Amino acid sequence: MPCLPQNQAMTARFVVLGLLLSGPVAAQSPPLTLPQAVAEAVSNNLDLAAQRLNLPVAEARAITARLRPNPVLTVSGQSLNLLGANFSPNTPLGPNQTNIHTDFPIERGGKRQSRVVLAREQKNLAELEVRELMRQVIVAVHNAFVDVQQAKALLQLAKENLQSLQGVVTINEARLKNGDLAEVELERSRLAALQSQARVEQAQLQLEQAKIQLQLLIGRKQTAPDFEIAGDLRADAPAFHPTQLSELALSRRPDYLLTVQSQATSRADLKLQIANGRVDFVVGSEYTYQRAWGVGGSSLGVSISVPLKLYNKNQGEIARAQREISSAEARTAALSRSIHAEIEKALQQYQVAGRLLDSIKRDMLDRARTVRNTTEYSYRRGEASLVEFLDAQRAFNETMEFYNTTRANYARSLYLLDAVSGANPE
Repeated sequence: MPCLPQNQAMTARFVVLGLLLSGPVAAQSPPLTLPQAVAEAVSNNLDLAAQRLNLPVAEARAITARLRPNPVLTVSGQSLNLLGANFSPNTPLGPNQTNIHTDFPIERGGKRQSRVVLAREQKNLAELEVRELMRQVIVAVHNAFVDVQQAKALLQLAKENLQSLQGVVTINEARLKNGDLAEVELERSRLAALQSQARVEQAQLQLEQAKIQLQLLIGRKQTAPDFEIAGDLRADAPAFHPTQLSELALSRRPDYLLTVQSQATSRADLKLQIANGRVDFVVGSEYTYQRAWGVGGSSLGVSISVPLKLYNKNQGEIARAQREISSAEARTAALSRSIHAEIEKALQQYQVAGRLLDSIKRDMLDRARTVRNTTEYSYRRGEASLVEFLDAQRAFNETMEFYNTTRANYARSLYLLDAVSGANPE
C-alpha cells in the first residue's frame, strides 16, 4: 500500500477525528406531501385530541343510563333492652323487636329506555363534534400548504429575476471596460440587481414563515430548518357537478349534521323529562322478629310508597326540553341558509379563478415571456435601452406573480369546494 506524504496523512487523521467527534450525520427528512400533512395534523392536533376525549365520556354516560335503581335494605331494632329495663306487665316497654325492611324502586314511564336513547344520541353528537373539528383542521392545513406552495413559486421567480439581472451586470461591466457603456448605466443595472436581491430575501422570509405556520398546524413541537413539501398546486376539476353541492353539503357536512343531531338529542331529552314526570312506585317487604320471656315470634309485611305529584311534576325540565327543540330547529334552518351562501361564494371564487387562470395562460404568459426575452436579447446586443429592458422585466414579473397568485387562488377554491360540500379529500 503506498504511503501518504506526512502533511496529507496528518490531514486525513484530522478529518477522521472530526467525523468521529461530530457523530452521525442527521439525514434530511423527506419532503412532506399534502396527505401526510393532513394525517399528521389529525393525529397531533391538541384541540382535536381534547375533543376526542368526549367520546369515552359519552360511552360512560351510556353505561350509567342502562343501570337500574338499587334496592334499599334497612335493618332496625326497637324496644331493645340496652338500659336494663326489662319487659314486664308493669312496664310500658314492648318486647325486643328486630326489623329487616327492603325497598324496591319501580321506574315507570319508560325512564330507563329514555335514558338509553338520550345517551346514544349524545354519543352521536360527540362523534359529529369531532368530525366537524377535524374538517376545520383539514381546511386550515390545506390553506397553509397552498401558502407554502405559492411562496416557493414566488421565491423561484425572484431568484430567476436576480440571476437575469446579475448576468446583465456582468455584461455591463465588460462593456464599461471596453468603453461601450457609460458608468451610470452600469450603476443602474447594479441598483436593479440589488433591488432584485432584496425581493429574493423578502420572498425567502415569506416562505420560511409559511413553513413555520404549516408545521404549527400539523402539530410539530419544533420547527425543522430542512422542512420541505412535495407536490404541485392543485389544478384539477371538481369531481362533482356544481348543482350537487347543496345536496352533498346537507348530507355530509358535520356542522349541519350536528344541528340535525341536536334536534334528535333534544327530542330524546324531552321524552326523558316527560318520563321523569311520571310517578315511580317503591314496593317494600319487611320481616319482624319479637322475643320476650323466652317466647318469640316472626311476622312479614309489605308496603307500597307513592309520591304525590302535587307541586313538582317536572314542568320546568319539560319546558326547557321543548324550548331546546325549537332552538335546534332554528339553528338548523339558519345554518342551511348559511351553507347555501357559502356554496354560492365558493362557486364564484372557483369560476373567477378558473377564468383568470385560463386567460393568463392563453393571452399573457407567452407574450410577457417573449417580450422579456426579446428585449433582453436586444439589450445585450446594444439595440435596446436599460429602461426598456427593466420595463419588460417588470411586466414579466408582474405577470408571473399574478399567474402564481391565481394558481394558488384556484387551488384554494378547489379545497374550499371540498370543504363546503363536506368532502375534504386528502
